[in-house]
Amino acid sequence: MTTLAVAVACALSWMAFLDVGMGHGDFTKVTLLKWITSGDLTLDWAIRVDTLTVVMLIVVTTVSSLVHLYSWSYMAEDPDKPRFMAYLSLFTFAMLMLVTADNLVQMFFGWEGVGLASYLLIGFWYKKPSANAAAMKAFVVNRVGDFGYSLGIFAIFLVFNSVEFDTIFAAAPGQFGKSFEFLGYQVDVMTTICLLLFVGAAASRPSSACTPGCRTPWKARPRCRR
Repeated sequence: MTTLAVAVACALSWMAFLDVGMGHGDFTKVTLLKWITSGDLTLDWAIRVDTLTVVMLIVVTTVSSLVHLYSWSYMAEDPDKPRFMAYLSLFTFAMLMLVTADNLVQMFFGWEGVGLASYLLIGFWYKKPSANAAAMKAFVVNRVGDFGYSLGIFAIFLVFNSVEFDTIFAAAPGQFGKSFEFLGYQVDVMTTICLLLFVGAAASRPSSACTPGCRTPWKARPRCRR
């Protein structure tokens, strides 16, 4: 069921790519619900479909569908196969939420979901100390990235009074060249924001991509050693 669902999502992603990416279709924004209202911060949960989104959609769903298909056979003899497939589906869901986000807070939700799914996959064989250690290491490194990314979001809201992409992109050119004083030094505003976001990306994603727990089955199953 999970493999079929991801395969359908992959087919739909390619259709969206051909329409928006290759066919020069219009940018689409689908608002699903009112999400956060707190002071000046008002956010909707929305799906953003533009050229960058459809490119990332085919990357995520194509790779994920191949991984699901391979895991279907590879984990056939494992009694915990349903749990493994559930973790894979959670990872795919979080990635899709990340690449279709319309604002930075919604993107942070997908970001954290990817980190959680990575932790669960790395530590899938939780009875093995090595898998637990690797999962905890990845979890801690991800939190370092989250700290930088969170500061980046706070800085963007302070400067632009919004975390929605449309508002940020429209106002960003007017912020170039502006600076603020920090410890007696004049620091560029846009450079600081970009560096904070980069810290989040640099610290978080490598540990998610390197998944020792997903490599341990190769060592655990006799047919893989042969």
